[in-house]
Amino acid sequence: MGRKNKNNRVVYSTDPDFEYQKENEEQATLPPAQQELKVYLDRKNRGGKTATLIKGFVGTEADLTSLGKQLKAACGVGGSAKDGEIIIQGEKRDKVMQLLQKEGYKVKRVGG
Repeated sequence: MGRKNKNNRVVYSTDPDFEYQKENEEQATLPPAQQELKVYLDRKNRGGKTATLIKGFVGTEADLTSLGKQLKAACGVGGSAKDGEIIIQGEKRDKVMQLLQKEGYKVKRVGG
């Protein structure tokens, strides 16, 4: 019997035959029509600069990176895609929402 901490890591086990079985981390990518993405504007921890965040993507890291690359190219700015979210530099929320809706995603504007 293994006990897990908040990060789902085994802290200790009293069973000498305990084998930790890693769960499948990556989920299969859902079709765009089944995904509900949330688009935020964020200024925290960015030196006062604005960034557009897209959260709620369900799928593989490769598909997340691909979508992020597509959005960055369409907006003509930089950014990154990791940890289940896409960061686009600048205040591009409206343009990102239009592009995602055109791709078939359900998009929700969050915050002001």
